[in-house]
Amino acid sequence: MPTNTSAPARRDRIRPEPTATLAAAWLGGWGVLALLSARTGAGYPFGANAPDADGATGLLRLLPASAGPSVFAAVLLTGALAALAMTGPAGWPPRSLRAPITAYAATVALTLAVAVPGMRVLALLGYAPMLILGAPFGWPPVDYAQVFTWPLFARLVALAGGMLLAAALLRWRRRTALGPAPGWTSPRSAARWGRWAAWTAAAIPVLYALTRFAWLAGIPLGMPEEALAEMRADGAIWVGAGLGLFAVAGAVLTLGLVARWGERFPRWLPGLAGRRVPVLLAVIPAGLVALAVLAAGLDVLAAPQFADMVRAGDAGVLPMVLWPVWAVALAAATYAYQLRRRP
Repeated sequence: MPTNTSAPARRDRIRPEPTATLAAAWLGGWGVLALLSARTGAGYPFGANAPDADGATGLLRLLPASAGPSVFAAVLLTGALAALAMTGPAGWPPRSLRAPITAYAATVALTLAVAVPGMRVLALLGYAPMLILGAPFGWPPVDYAQVFTWPLFARLVALAGGMLLAAALLRWRRRTALGPAPGWTSPRSAARWGRWAAWTAAAIPVLYALTRFAWLAGIPLGMPEEALAEMRADGAIWVGAGLGLFAVAGAVLTLGLVARWGERFPRWLPGLAGRRVPVLLAVIPAGLVALAVLAAGLDVLAAPQFADMVRAGDAGVLPMVLWPVWAVALAAATYAYQLRRRP
């Protein structure tokens, strides 16, 4: 009796793209909550019912509180659908739909990661080291319940959703790309233009830090002497110095994107000396800071009082004019680092 020795044909298992799947779940879950907020009229963090007076700062001021929950529900749920479209095989969806999906997903990602966070997220990142280190000693004297609020948490949620969707979009575009990659994305080219971007991104926060160090030294740079004396009296001068110190630390870490110690841990680190630095360990924090700086820069430039301070010659706020440049340079340096080190 003849037997069939050929193995049965196996179906290729199509594994969903994990980043796009996570982005779809994140956006879809929060989209459902926004839809419930639209139906019940409760829980919207950026309107008149926000627990703090700055609940609708920045670009969110342009969105009426009455329409906010419905708009957020529509943006989040349609963004989740766009992410779901990226979870299939490389040949799907059809090529004619890829450009519209790319444009819409990029718009949603930028809206969530830049328009929503505003100044609050960057302020949290700047003050977080002082808040953590000083908490056991009661310094700085702040009410933590007034710092970690529901509007701030909602901004962080939006930022995370925007980063996830952007990462899913980049991975999807790479999987569905036709033909060879552009020459400027090669490791050698990325090393060249990434170096310029990294040094630019490191120089701008140093300028910001110099103004704060000048105040600490008693130089009233960009402010009246009476205002500087008041800052010295209430201890605010040390908070500014702390922000300047962390800005310098951030500039040094930025240079790690183009330095050898940014690829392998230095020898003086016990247990890690000589080991390769995980790519995401550098890319995720740097990308987070780049988006937070861009959101804060646009928030500051859109504020009417900022223009008044610049016209009045307040040199203390002039470095903030360069924050959008800082953000773009840091994002470029981060992308160059990822291009150099990706498999």
